[in-house]
Amino acid sequence: MVRKFVPDDSNTRDFRDALGCFATGVTVITAPSNQGGIGMTANSFSSISLTPPLVLWSPSKRSLRYDWFRDAAHFAIHVLRSDQKHVALEFARRGDAFDVVPMTLNARGVPLMDDCLARFECATSALHDGGDHAIIVGHVDRVLLNDGSPLVFAQSGYGAFSPNS
Repeated sequence: MVRKFVPDDSNTRDFRDALGCFATGVTVITAPSNQGGIGMTANSFSSISLTPPLVLWSPSKRSLRYDWFRDAAHFAIHVLRSDQKHVALEFARRGDAFDVVPMTLNARGVPLMDDCLARFECATSALHDGGDHAIIVGHVDRVLLNDGSPLVFAQSGYGAFSPNS
């Protein structure tokens, strides 16, 4: 069935469904907090620039965790492997899900996960308004890269990507 519409408050579910047709990777973003760290699952990660090394992500302003990320001078983006759906689900449910995967704190108090496909340690470079979300730009200070395949999210479900298929 073909649906055509102008996005507005009456069809937000249809708009979300259309956006969900674009497959994305799955990340867990972490930042310092007064309890040692805060985390959030996000699929709104994107690269911006190689020189300088810049990335972005977009947390919802309605999230109870938003203020921590908005105010963080440093954060880390962890790209999850195809076998880490449980990590994504736990950090989607709760910001203190650090018991599901080993973490250490870097010198800036940012929780870091070594057990992921890739990790980007960032300094917040800019914060922009993005409607009901914010756009947080990070300058990448350090990268960790492991072997494996990424966890993918599309059409409200998780899956795996294999470059050889």
